[in-house]
Amino acid sequence: MEKVAVLAITRGGLGTARRLLAAFPTWTAHAPAKLSDGGADVEWFDEPTSARLGSLFRGSDALVCLFSLGAVIRLAAPHLRGKKSDPAVVVVDEEARYAISALSGHLGGANKLAADVAAAIGAEPVVTTAADVKGTIPVDMVGRQFGWTIDDDSDVTRASACMVNGERVGLYQDAGRTDWWEGGAEALPANVARYESLADLEASGSAALLAITDRIVGVSAAGAAGPAGPAVVVYRPRTLTVGIGLHRTTTSGTILAGIRDCLASHALSLRSVAGLASMRRDDPPAGLEEAAAELSVPVAYVEADALARVRVPNPSETVRAFEGTPSVSEAAALAAASGGGGAAGARLAVEKQKYPPDLTVAVARSYW
Repeated sequence: MEKVAVLAITRGGLGTARRLLAAFPTWTAHAPAKLSDGGADVEWFDEPTSARLGSLFRGSDALVCLFSLGAVIRLAAPHLRGKKSDPAVVVVDEEARYAISALSGHLGGANKLAADVAAAIGAEPVVTTAADVKGTIPVDMVGRQFGWTIDDDSDVTRASACMVNGERVGLYQDAGRTDWWEGGAEALPANVARYESLADLEASGSAALLAITDRIVGVSAAGAAGPAGPAVVVYRPRTLTVGIGLHRTTTSGTILAGIRDCLASHALSLRSVAGLASMRRDDPPAGLEEAAAELSVPVAYVEADALARVRVPNPSETVRAFEGTPSVSEAAALAAASGGGGAAGARLAVEKQKYPPDLTVAVARSYW
């Protein structure tokens, strides 16, 4: 978390705030001016505490409040927007005995923050989120540490209820890291069954279906049957690197259209794209940079001699004559995918696709 604010309103709380600053020097501390001792380590404020809490709530990733939980609830209530946007809120009592995860426990990170705060001041962390208390899988957090996203979160609440209530949950994975569950594949909760194919998953009769894949699969529509059907959650690991061969004048619109067409025609998810890759040039192609910005992914540039050493299925002597390497899109995709995110290797998921007049696209999948 980049912006963590600590709010104290008593002298006891001020002492705790300074203990937290010693442990986390990038955090900021805030206290009423009436408590000021002249210390430059605290931002002293004159406005009402409700006003300061409101501004910190809107402008922080997390807020540690060093006063009663009831008061925090009353002060924060007017500012609540939703768990996807609210900051993490941790409450510490006057005697610093407990660090309570009060708001945005999973998505906002308050559960972990409560543990960190507790460890720093010798308090006991208090977490009431069902998945944490029961030691089961938090459906809304699977793979988040690796940048995974969820295709459609409309069934997350139903799937989470199935998980914590011990109902049968089916799991299928064909892409991405396998160490997303801290207990490992052999220690999945008793009500979670792993399946080796999507067909088996859909036929399992499970109350909830979890699929970890970079492919566009039929299971993503299984929840369309409504509340009577299983809850379906599809996770998108960042496993795909898109290699791009282009001219300096190739536009971002051409590149984006080619990428989208290539992925859609091979049933691959745009949400699983980890980055783009191409050959290094003196000046990065503006169209490629703009396309990457539009997709919110990085671009990896690989030297021509390094690309020439990558074995590809579709080398071209014409490309070699102009670029100094027999392959750009396939070689760049493989080179970048093999070296990214701790991947052990990569294979082409889509061989070179040509989009006249000046674009080629290939897709490599990373393996762990």
